[in-house]
Order: sequence, then structure tokens, then C-alpha cells
Amino acid sequence: MPLRSMTGFAQVKGHVKELAFNLSIKSVNHRFLDIHFRLPANTDALEMNLRRVLKEKLARGHVDVTLSFDPGGSSVMALNRQLVIGYVQAFRAAAVEAGIAAEPDLNAVLRLPGAFDASVAPAEEELTPVILPKLEEALDALNKMREAEGRAMERELRERMSHLLSAASEVQKHRAAVLKNYAERLQTRMQEWLGSSVDQDRIVQEAAMLADRSDIQEEIVRLENHVQHFLALLANTGEVGKKLDFLLQELNREANTLLSKTSGLAGEAVRITEAGLAMKAEIEKAREQVQNIE
Repeated sequence: MPLRSMTGFAQVKGHVKELAFNLSIKSVNHRFLDIHFRLPANTDALEMNLRRVLKEKLARGHVDVTLSFDPGGSSVMALNRQLVIGYVQAFRAAAVEAGIAAEPDLNAVLRLPGAFDASVAPAEEELTPVILPKLEEALDALNKMREAEGRAMERELRERMSHLLSAASEVQKHRAAVLKNYAERLQTRMQEWLGSSVDQDRIVQEAAMLADRSDIQEEIVRLENHVQHFLALLANTGEVGKKLDFLLQELNREANTLLSKTSGLAGEAVRITEAGLAMKAEIEKAREQVQNIE
């Protein structure tokens, strides 16, 4: 399965006997698979079958499935007068009580579940063998749309990772000069604090130890490893969105540590700060995309 976005829409049409219907699927991003149905009344078994198919074909996302009948070309549809008239009367009574002038929208009323008499709608055993193949058709169209968006997202994410590696290379280029500058500053300060009576070799050793603890080589290595892992996941199949999001959190952590270790230093360290900020910007842009990957 290629990389897929969680956003998509598909609609198919069909007929049950003389009755036309529309079946639509809309999906948006969500941490888990969250399925909602708008189906005719008394179709619990159909809903269970639809849910089973959706779970087989989708991994994550908020999914809305709507099945609606078109009464236009059919003489078998009958208005559920009790429901429709009751809704209109309740709407008008509420408007009077609120002291506003308003009338209900009949188009909206007729879209209410049960607005057309269920007694003349097809029986569930007639609906199921027709609707299930149409669901497969709709899912194929939905996933094609999601895969097309996924390909575009993959291209952008690979570009973001390339920028991250370039920034890491820029940091590596200035690292040695920054360490030397850091050690010199520490040595100068320690001489000022302790005076000339302290062993000079000991000062150099302490300065070197402090500079070593402030080295950013470890962060650079981890950052590069995370990027390579990220790129490998983009080439994988299946659900990778959560893993990509976790890796971006780790990348952001390394960028923050890198910046904290070089804060307050002058000279070439400013270049490292600029590169670290560029890293964080690229990571944030990548996270915006990854939030919508299945």
C-alpha cells in the first residue's frame, strides 16, 4: 500500500429495483479509525457489513458514510408526513417562543433520516447485496484520491528531510571552530576566577572537559539517523503516519538540544544557531503534512 493521505471523498450511484440511491464516503484525519454512518432506518445488519469492509480497507481517519435515496424518479417513495409535519410544527413553535420570524428549510427537512416512509423503502436483504459492491467501488475511488495526495505529500517530505540534512552538514562544518572558541573562553574565565596560582594544565583539562560536554556531535549523529529512518518509512507500505510523527518529535528534540548547547556563543556559533532554527522550521512544516498521513 503506497503512502496515503487521510483526506478524500468519493460518491457512487446505483439502483435497487426502481429506486435510485447515492452512496458517499468522506474521510479526514484522525488518530484512529472513526466511522460514522447515515443510513436508512432498520439497516443494522447492513451497517455491520459496511463497517467490516471499511475496517479491512482503511487504517485511520474520521470516515462519514452516507446512503441516501433519490425520490425523484420513483413512484414508490412516500412522505413520512407525521415526522415532517411534526418537525415543521416544532420549528415554528420554537420560533414563536424565541420571538423570531423564521421558517424551516424544506430541503433540510426532507434529508432527515426517516423523512420518507421506510415501509416503502427496499428491505435490508434487498439492499445489502447491492450496496456492498458499491461500497467497494467507492472505496477504490476514495483510495485513489488519497494515494494521489499521498504521493504529493511524500515528495514534499523528502524535500524537507533533504533540507534537514543540509542544515546538519552546515552545523558539522562549524563545529570544530565553535569547540575551540568555547574552550578558549572557559580557559580565560577560569584564569580570571582562580588567579595565576592554579596549575595551567589543570585549567586546560577542565576547560576541555566542559567543552566536550557541550559538543553537539551526538545530536548531529542522532538527527541524521532519524532522518534516514524517516526516509525508510516513506518507502514502506502500510500505516506509517504515527511512526513518522514520533520521529519528527525526536528530530525536534535534537534540534532543541543543539540550540541550547550553542546559545550565548559568538562567532561561528551564530551560524549553528541559524542552522538549528532552520531545522526547526523544516520539522514543523513536515509535521503539518504528517498529521494527515494514514
